[in-house]
Amino acid sequence: MYLIKKAEQLTGPIYLMDVEAPRIAKHCLPGQFIIAKIDEKGERVPLTICDYDREAGTITIVFQIIGASTERFAHLKAGDSFRDFVGPLGKPSELCTDDLEEVKKKKILFVAGGVGTAPVYPQVKWLHEQGIDADVIVGAKTKDLIILEEEMKAVAGNLYITTDDGSYGRSGMVTKVIEDLVTEEGKSYDVCIAIGPMIMMKFCCLTTKKLNIPTVVSMNPIMVDGTGMCGACRLTVGDEVKFACVDGPEFDGHLINFDEAMKRQQMYRTTEGRALLKEREGDTHHGGCGNCGGDE
Repeated sequence: MYLIKKAEQLTGPIYLMDVEAPRIAKHCLPGQFIIAKIDEKGERVPLTICDYDREAGTITIVFQIIGASTERFAHLKAGDSFRDFVGPLGKPSELCTDDLEEVKKKKILFVAGGVGTAPVYPQVKWLHEQGIDADVIVGAKTKDLIILEEEMKAVAGNLYITTDDGSYGRSGMVTKVIEDLVTEEGKSYDVCIAIGPMIMMKFCCLTTKKLNIPTVVSMNPIMVDGTGMCGACRLTVGDEVKFACVDGPEFDGHLINFDEAMKRQQMYRTTEGRALLKEREGDTHHGGCGNCGGDE
């Protein structure tokens, strides 16, 4: 069992927890994720690691209520526990594994949308600890949905908050802020890392491609099983088929077929849709979900 040391509601449907998992805390790096399971019958839920404390042996996760399992998570309190808490899974951010001296030469921009702020934070924090300051754009629909603002301020070089309704910070989408920083304020960037809803990442990539900024995105929103078995996170990157959970979750955003990935994500939610995907994908279909018959 994995003890929950801290549990709090950040805002609305978004919650934060510190979970005692010393082996994961010892080995994880920014960009990786865990799989949490509340009990023997619970669903496996992949969640990106928001933070970690190697000395305390804890992992911080942030999640939004989007279904029955995360609804159950939200009712857990400090002192409760998860039955399973597995990780670290996925590949770390390349910023944490590339040559540090080369990373120090780069001008880096992070773009976080909604709950995407949680997986952005550990990367920005890690860079800050190496003496590297990155610019960060955090966007949400309204002020009430902005999370981790003070934590991000402490580690970002410059933090730009924007809300769709203009209720806080700048007004407009994160893509407008990207364009304003480059075209109006004279900023230049060597790389952009965008994490958030699929539609946000798609339009971030369209914007950065126009501005000639190489862009990395995290495809954790489409993960279901988290082990490469179910096939839910299958996507096309360039001319290759990849799976976000085992090949990523980070990829070159300018090579991803977002329209295909989003359409597939919708189809995967229904029995008929999964059956159609099995028929179309043939031998390349992963059927470990147990629902479409592809594992038989």
